[in-house]
Amino acid sequence: MRRLQAMELFVAAVREGSFSAAGRRAGLSPASVSRQVAALEAALGTQLLNRSSRSLVLTDAGREYLARLEPILQDIAAAEAAAAALQATPVGTVRLHSRTMFGLRVVTPLLPAFQARYPELRVELRLAERPASFAEDEIDIELRIGAPPAGPLMQRLLLRSERILVASPGYLAAHPPVRRPDDLLAQHCLAYWLGPDEVSWRFLAAGALQELRIAARLTANNGEVLRELALAGHGIALLDDYTVRDALAAGRLVRLLPGWQVTNSEFDQGIYAVFRQASLLPAKTRAFLDFLVKALPGVLSD
Repeated sequence: MRRLQAMELFVAAVREGSFSAAGRRAGLSPASVSRQVAALEAALGTQLLNRSSRSLVLTDAGREYLARLEPILQDIAAAEAAAAALQATPVGTVRLHSRTMFGLRVVTPLLPAFQARYPELRVELRLAERPASFAEDEIDIELRIGAPPAGPLMQRLLLRSERILVASPGYLAAHPPVRRPDDLLAQHCLAYWLGPDEVSWRFLAAGALQELRIAARLTANNGEVLRELALAGHGIALLDDYTVRDALAAGRLVRLLPGWQVTNSEFDQGIYAVFRQASLLPAKTRAFLDFLVKALPGVLSD
């Protein structure tokens, strides 16, 4: 930065005609300007200015240096202005990564309102059943279900959610009632596929933890599949509450064991936004995060 300042002072001294005028423009003393220009000359190994008590005159080297330097300084100023504009105004492309079901059922309906508010912003939404790699995928925000592991990335809790057991009224009418977790062992269960290990569902009530190994009738690595099968009366599914809220309200699904917390992983099932750590968050990232914080409670309570 000192070399850059010396370059700027050199140009200012030439254009203003003196070290005093250049110093007033930069808020420095004439002696400080003179020292920095002299240091620049020493670093270059050539004299740029012939000095007298009344004027500054460019040498041949100084004239050549000025001609090449001024466009560079103008480009630097333009680059700084462009970067500042990106920081202050949401423009460009905001790249999002989300689990498939959350992206389909929650994020997608919000995008028209977001882009109506920020018409200059483009949105790139990627859906997958795996966590994103910020380095490889070049994303700005990942939307995760459950607390992310500790690491160099920043995280923001957007909303609390929970997993619940649901089944269709038709399925429940044709099968024995489910009054406690053990009753699930005699039911047709629909489970999310987490790998080759046996399916385990964990139950928590009144401080008591119970874990059941479920002989799932069907497993799938997509929650939308499980939701559709539950609606079709094919069995009991463990799903995030926001994915079945509409079906519960319409009576197409019924919640089971409401007195128990249920999960196939951890009980903390908040919805988190994960993004790169930065002292100054890009305006596009900040805009989408703030929008989600305000919009999610409304869309999930409808």
